[in-house]
Amino acid sequence: MALAAKLPPPLAAPKNLTTASKFTPSDDYSFMKLKLLFTSLLVSTTSLLAALPKAGDPAPLFSGQDQDGQAFKLADLVGRKFVLLYFYPKDFTGGCTREACGFRDRMGELQTNNVAVVGVSRDTVANHKKFAAEYQLNFTLVADPDGKIIATYDAKLPLVSLSKRVSFLIGLDGKIIHVTNTMNPQTHFDEMKAALAGIKARQLK
Repeated sequence: MALAAKLPPPLAAPKNLTTASKFTPSDDYSFMKLKLLFTSLLVSTTSLLAALPKAGDPAPLFSGQDQDGQAFKLADLVGRKFVLLYFYPKDFTGGCTREACGFRDRMGELQTNNVAVVGVSRDTVANHKKFAAEYQLNFTLVADPDGKIIATYDAKLPLVSLSKRVSFLIGLDGKIIHVTNTMNPQTHFDEMKAALAGIKARQLK
């Protein structure tokens, strides 16, 4: 009996635990909803990347407003000029400014090769006008504040309301000749120059 008196009392259950299950059916349902949402996002992102138009595809036609508030239709250029259509995230940001100024500075060479440059982002007409004036841009900027044109080319960045930096060289037949899909503006300049050189070489044959 003396030994029994010295034994410690039995451990008490922690106050924050109950006899009920820790994982209720409602918890399981919430977890499944979260899992389905995450899976849906992954599928959407994969589909977005897979649907980007590629060389040989017809370039989707679109219309919108340029930096001066004038109507713009891609169809008005197709068949008359090669079109360097480029999408970019936002006016006045570092990479987008470098890219725009790079195309501006190459305009003489581009015009010699019968190329019209058209930039598209989700900025407004007013913002495009300020951007073009600030950097003396000598080409068309199309406003796409609702993202419809960007969606047409599947050029949206995943999970944010911005465009990728992606450019399409469109031929006189309305088909895409070359696609550059990278955030590095210099790569766009280099690849487009090479693509135009290839066109010129084929024309001379």
